[in-house]
Amino acid sequence: MAAQIEKGAFPHYMLKEIFEQPQGLRDTILPRVVLEEAAVKLEDIHIPADQIRTLRRINIVGSGTSRHAGMVGQYMIQELVNLPVDVDYASEFEYRNSLLGPDEITVVITQSGETADTTSAQREAKTRGSHTIAISNVIGSTIAREADGVMYTHAGREVSIASTKAFTAQMAVLFLFSIFLGQVRGKLGKDQRRHFLRELLEVPDKLNIVLECAEQCEHLAETYLKFDDFLFMGRAVHYPVAMDGALKLKEVSYVHAEGYPTGETKHGPLALIDEKLPVVIIATRDRNDPGSVIRYEKNIANIKSFKQQSGRVIAIGSEGDSVLPKLADHAILLPQAPELLLPILEIVPLQLFAYHVAVKRGLDVDRPRNLVKSVMLE
Repeated sequence: MAAQIEKGAFPHYMLKEIFEQPQGLRDTILPRVVLEEAAVKLEDIHIPADQIRTLRRINIVGSGTSRHAGMVGQYMIQELVNLPVDVDYASEFEYRNSLLGPDEITVVITQSGETADTTSAQREAKTRGSHTIAISNVIGSTIAREADGVMYTHAGREVSIASTKAFTAQMAVLFLFSIFLGQVRGKLGKDQRRHFLRELLEVPDKLNIVLECAEQCEHLAETYLKFDDFLFMGRAVHYPVAMDGALKLKEVSYVHAEGYPTGETKHGPLALIDEKLPVVIIATRDRNDPGSVIRYEKNIANIKSFKQQSGRVIAIGSEGDSVLPKLADHAILLPQAPELLLPILEIVPLQLFAYHVAVKRGLDVDRPRNLVKSVMLE
């Protein structure tokens, strides 16, 4: 009875947590933004500014969805700060002969703050002399206590095993961290910072608009309920989103799904695409970003190729796009946003699609078989 009250009007925690994302983002973003100064305040990062200015590299470590957030963060930091970033699986980090030191930061990401692989990676990084910064959704967690700095996500308690609202909050924190680095290192001017922070502050309201596609995602789940294989695709910063969309479908509906860089499909997976293998492609576009426009045009060419092979295409695009809906079998159009912030919007339809497929298959959405919320054993 208590659990049902906590879920409120929602039948499952996963759906409730998907719809809590706008508020989770507000709680994560607002306390850290000083728009009048065009500044980001990260008061819990106890690393001297001089050391931040002389950083040589950043390492990001995580598992599952947290690693996908780290991959998005890699694009953010490299684009905004021009600083090299490596992303590792937490379980593989200790096996890599990385030459860490005080001129590097290792960012460890885990929703619970107790993930065994990630905690082990953090300790390994500290042993090798690297500063560490933790991103966690749980205040006082092990990983936060042991780090040189911490950036908490304030997404609220996440109950469902499949992570949703923690993921979008992690991406928001990584964007803030990127602006912070650019601020300290003198890579972003005041006007640039103000522009990006204003755009970030608009994301929660845009996410509310995205959530209006829930009914469309449910219809898509009904249409593709009998399919047992999916291919998710994305380019550049959108590739990790494709990976997480595939992961969500695997986790909760037990459907085989793979996330792939769109351009890499020509190196093998293209042979699989036909009417039996639906393709989910992220084809959004930031009209103010020349690179984004070029990637969009490549995606359009890819979709035409898939259709020639009788492929079924579900496309995630941007509002105002009149071409994509005519090419794809189904198109979900999202509000306009800068290229680096689009992933926060793009993942939501994929979360909803995975949720509704699982529900229609009669599965335990919040407690998928063989999985736990926090992986405490390596």
